Amino acid sequence: MDSSVTTASEENVWGGGNKPLNASYGKLMMWFFLVSDALTFSGFLAAYGFSRFKFIETWPIADEVFTHVPFFHGNFPMYYVAFMTFILIMSSVTMVLAVDAGHNNKKTAVIWYMFLTIIGGAIFVGSQAWEWATFIKGDYGAIETKGGRILQFVSAETGERVALDDFATEIASERTNHERKNGVWFFNEGYVPSYSVNEVMAGLKANDDVLIRTEAIVQEGEKQGEKTVLSRAATLEKMKDAALVVEGANLIRNEYGSRLFADFFFFITGFHGFHVFSGVIINIIIFFNVILGTYERRGHYEMVEKVGLYWHFVDLVWVFVFTFFYLV
Repeated sequence: MDSSVTTASEENVWGGGNKPLNASYGKLMMWFFLVSDALTFSGFLAAYGFSRFKFIETWPIADEVFTHVPFFHGNFPMYYVAFMTFILIMSSVTMVLAVDAGHNNKKTAVIWYMFLTIIGGAIFVGSQAWEWATFIKGDYGAIETKGGRILQFVSAETGERVALDDFATEIASERTNHERKNGVWFFNEGYVPSYSVNEVMAGLKANDDVLIRTEAIVQEGEKQGEKTVLSRAATLEKMKDAALVVEGANLIRNEYGSRLFADFFFFITGFHGFHVFSGVIINIIIFFNVILGTYERRGHYEMVEKVGLYWHFVDLVWVFVFTFFYLV
């Protein structure tokens, strides 16, 4: 083959000009945005990794935090998060099929695959909203010490978490009933946990099977990687440091352990969830434009391809978030 022909061919492809690699202006701008957004997510995940490494001995264990499945009661570690991940990845597959159908000018196929992508994205966003609500509400409760440490309760027999409802004893003098005559007092009181420290202490003394589990992770031995469970005597002694009852998680307190864990959870998953929600909205707009025949009249479906790049990026970022936050 003539070398001059080969050189000319390479120059046509890599020579630059108005469309390097034959990519349109819009597609290049999408790539620039995705690169900048990737750097942003990288910064967030790097900060998360640094904080986790710094507080590795007290960091919450994901398998013990994300154990809920809608409409089912029990301990199902990571099942629902795995389901969310599967749905998002499958939506990326349908987006690939939509882009391919667009390249072949198959309007009906593009419509159906875009519809499936939108449904997958909506399921993921809804699932993440449910996960947030469950995380915020909590279902076990814990004690925060004067030093800001979290004390959870477990069964001495099984080692499983025990909810405050299972052993705390109500003390009549600890709470004033909500009546019309003291409604103003109740209005000014603000949020009050289900139980007071005294009620938890009374229930703890009455149930010998309940022990305290601290934030500290065992570093060696048979129970390496698990949270430290105190003896019965140490449990009663540790309760003397109790300051308040914590239920669920927010930006100030976190029944699952380190406050930073909740802060990063809300910020990183929320930021990613905003991207997915935005992608669903954009996909809906493109979806209706496809139905109206906008891109068919243009003679190409490049807009589907551009939004597909964004959607694949969102899916890829979730793989890293899922790995860093839930698996590692």
